[in-house]
Amino acid sequence: MMSSMRRIWILFALCLPVIFGGNWPQWRGPSLDGVSEEKGLPERWSTEENVTWKVALPSRSGATPIVWGETIFLNVAEGDDLQLWALDRGAGGVKWKKKLGGGNYKINKQNMSSPSPVTDGKAVYVMTGTGIFKAFDFNGTELWTRDIQKDYGKFGLNWGYASSPLLWNGTLYVQVLHGMKTDDPSYILRIDPKTGKTVVRMERPTEAIVESPDSYTTPAVWTSGKQTEIIISGGDVVTGHDPATLKELWRANVLNPQNNPMNRIIASPVVRDGLIYAPTRVRPLTALRPGGKGDVSKTHVAWQNPNGPDVPTPVTDGKYLYVTNDRGILWCLDAKTGQEVYGGKRIKSAIYSSSPLLADGKLYVTNEDGLVTVVQAGPEFKVLSENDMKDYTLSSPAVSDGQLFLRTAGYLYCIGKRAPKR
Repeated sequence: MMSSMRRIWILFALCLPVIFGGNWPQWRGPSLDGVSEEKGLPERWSTEENVTWKVALPSRSGATPIVWGETIFLNVAEGDDLQLWALDRGAGGVKWKKKLGGGNYKINKQNMSSPSPVTDGKAVYVMTGTGIFKAFDFNGTELWTRDIQKDYGKFGLNWGYASSPLLWNGTLYVQVLHGMKTDDPSYILRIDPKTGKTVVRMERPTEAIVESPDSYTTPAVWTSGKQTEIIISGGDVVTGHDPATLKELWRANVLNPQNNPMNRIIASPVVRDGLIYAPTRVRPLTALRPGGKGDVSKTHVAWQNPNGPDVPTPVTDGKYLYVTNDRGILWCLDAKTGQEVYGGKRIKSAIYSSSPLLADGKLYVTNEDGLVTVVQAGPEFKVLSENDMKDYTLSSPAVSDGQLFLRTAGYLYCIGKRAPKR
């Protein structure tokens, strides 16, 4: 039987103009889950060794670099301005810069460049934390622009908007889940990528209180045969939505069993092999079976585990689920049962915000000090290397054609040699 994730790869590839190859088209990559099928990736490097090139950047960002063909796209904050940069993939030079808007500000560790761009190989779509949403072609020509806050009201999240848009099957999806600083309802948008116009706006009600309505997650996708659901996490619940109408198909009230008033959600849902992994503010980490109807809080929970993350989104190959908490403690769980394979393994004492990457039999885990720890994937915990970038780091890594793209506050690094084209 073909797995649900394999179906995702096939369906997603069919709706794009070229085959993926080594592209990394949005925050969690081509399969939307932080997993790369590439082999021969670098295991050891430094700020100088095994570095193909590096490009200076003006400031920190939580946005991941996006790679398509010979172009890399970055959401960039520079002073008051927010910009989209296009870089030459081969040499690292800047092809063009386009201003997205002003009004950038820093709040806690993030600024308003946090959402990652997305691309379909024809255009690139980028949103800012201030609600400006724009599309450009690969030459830098602006195709359309939106101001989401102007259209639907000010964002009311306590720590600033940070969700990345989802591009799926020729459609853009944007979530605005908030409530700490507003009484306006949370909502989801389906947007036409050709025009930038809203096709559907669907409110998403919640009984979450105080800060708990706030969500910094990015939507995920589950698909099986002819059935597809957009998965949204936040406001104490996980919900599945019809991709055309955004009608809510089901919801699971599993993210905040203690009704904690400060239970904002940061780590995004992950879908793999017929399960939805829904992190909350540490506990409980919940695995859900998709495809339900109505309230599935009791009927569709596959398992729960107390050792979930807060900020880093987990990663899984369908057999093992890897969870990193904010302090560098790593757990490996059985992805189907939630049972601990190993747990409580400290990588390096530091703060972790970047989401781990799973590729080439290795787990790449980055902390805010810029140390990338490479851990052997599988049931045995083994550190293969530690690679110090010596700079503040929030962004999750990207992979393309055998190379790693690592973004620190000061530079974008291209690590390793590019694999020859087949």
